[in-house]
Amino acid sequence: MSNQPESLRSSHSGRQHETPAGLPRREPRDVCTPESSWRIFCAIELSPTVSARVTEHINKLKNRVPNTQASWNRDGKFHLTLKFIGETPQARVERVSLAADHAVHNLAPFSLIVEGTGVFPKSGTPKVLWLGISDPSGKLTELQTRLEQQCVQAGFAKEERAFRPHLTVARLRKPHGARALAAAHKEMGFAAVEVQVAELLVIRSELSSQGSKYTIITRHPLGAQPSCLPSR
Repeated sequence: MSNQPESLRSSHSGRQHETPAGLPRREPRDVCTPESSWRIFCAIELSPTVSARVTEHINKLKNRVPNTQASWNRDGKFHLTLKFIGETPQARVERVSLAADHAVHNLAPFSLIVEGTGVFPKSGTPKVLWLGISDPSGKLTELQTRLEQQCVQAGFAKEERAFRPHLTVARLRKPHGARALAAAHKEMGFAAVEVQVAELLVIRSELSSQGSKYTIITRHPLGAQPSCLPSR
């Protein structure tokens, strides 16, 4: 696939083993090692302008309720997740990209709206702060449905929960200050801003105590011609 990154390519090298004359040649035994895996998801990335609006909202929250134990976005880029794959052997990552190829085929670019604030769960100690997503054209739902179907055909587990698009602003790690932060988040609100959607991304997420690091594996422009999925 033309958009396959360097990280998905592999090479194999071997070494010839000399044997004393008269003795049968033995092939070296394979040593079994755990296959490395990546934490993968498919998402839409917000534009820098919209991301700046979200960052401004976050900074206001931090100033109003300081010293709260929360995981915030650290790189100023925000993603709307359409399909979370999870830990995936590197040998199967290309299947996710090929599924994304098929999902965007013949689907024109569209727009969605980011507006409003909310908290998960609705009752009890807040754990997630989020911004709402409106899908006036219905194309976001169509893209997510296509992606889910293609991922299932590629051998990945089906998501049983209904798709409820939202943009995660923060994950609250400890109860201290969580209710005050959630209250400020809902009180501030978030005025509607339009987001143009022109591509679907396959992203690797690396977790650490400092927050998540995101690496784009492949990009899939909406309306692009799909590649052929390999047989399982």
